[in-house]
Amino acid sequence: MSGVIANNINSAIISGQFGLQRSFDGMTQSALNIAQRSAQQDVAANGPTELLANAAVQSLSNTSRLLPSGGDSLTSDLLSMQLYSKNALASAKVIDVANDTVGKIIDTLA
Repeated sequence: MSGVIANNINSAIISGQFGLQRSFDGMTQSALNIAQRSAQQDVAANGPTELLANAAVQSLSNTSRLLPSGGDSLTSDLLSMQLYSKNALASAKVIDVANDTVGKIIDTLA
């Protein structure tokens, strides 16, 4: 019986950790999309008229090749950030409940 409980607790902790990691990955992607879009709009608004502007355009071009492509819109990226944030909180709650359960089991068995 205790093997089943241990497996369920381990499963809950792993599930919570996986959820946290996916949420953080999603928030990172959304933040990159927002930053990339903002940088592109700034360059488009100011125009590449001087050496510094040309250097910024070249740097942005190099960066855009390294970064994943942006999402559909700023609104979409902001909503994604909100969603991933809520998922991270839920995953942290799973880990917290699993931790409390382990503590109660140890108290009961002791």
